[in-house]
Amino acid sequence: MPSETAPSGRIGAALAVRGAVCRFGDVTAVDDVSLAIPAGGALGLIGPNGAGKSTLLAALGGQVGLRSGAVMLDGYAVQTLPPHARAICGIQRTFQIPRPFRRLTVLENLKLAALGQPGERPLVALLRGAEIRADDRRAEDSARALLNLLGLDGHRNAPAGTLSGGQLKLLDLARALLGAPRLLLLDEPCAGVHPRMIEVLSGMIERVRAGGVTVVIVEHNVDFVVRHCDRAAVMVQGRVQAQGAPAEIRRDPRVLEAFMGVAIEATHG
Repeated sequence: MPSETAPSGRIGAALAVRGAVCRFGDVTAVDDVSLAIPAGGALGLIGPNGAGKSTLLAALGGQVGLRSGAVMLDGYAVQTLPPHARAICGIQRTFQIPRPFRRLTVLENLKLAALGQPGERPLVALLRGAEIRADDRRAEDSARALLNLLGLDGHRNAPAGTLSGGQLKLLDLARALLGAPRLLLLDEPCAGVHPRMIEVLSGMIERVRAGGVTVVIVEHNVDFVVRHCDRAAVMVQGRVQAQGAPAEIRRDPRVLEAFMGVAIEATHG
């Protein structure tokens, strides 16, 4: 069952990005980006639409490959690993648009995210049924604890396709947490989410951070970044234009000039 302070149950990892470049044909979406986050730190990626923030997050998670550069987790290069291997290393993420198995129940969707289930190996499934049943009960207990923390336990037996957009984002976060992250990547967790659910998200992020998990958040809601992140990086046209404490970044005249529309929307949206 997840601990009371850190549902992931693992200690965060230091992240270093060195000279990351992502290209799609002639378009350079991420252009020579370098970042460093200590274990247990939190970084907010802000900037206008099309700046490359979500592409960079996908490069960290393995959904997008680097043309050049490196992604280091506790000093080990992981940029050549596929997404499932990075998940085993402790890199878990959410998506702008969650895509659950809509016909499976909420609980079934969440149990699928548990790592290292012995029943995934056919021979073990045949010979060690009691162990598999016990492991399934543990996964269900952990899943239900997370659903309870996120206010979704009452929907556990409903098909995931019946959830609202905000509830789907909470389910996506629960799935990432059940994967025991050391590095948690959140892609626009507040977008389209009711303020009440944003408070639930905020509470869970604080619990995760209290347990030492490292967090990267892509978000247009600058107030949310100020609230939860130690540092912020502003991206424009694939490059990092400014880095620093979120409150300082928000007051930086260069940032205000470049992102006034974003800052106004984030502060009052």
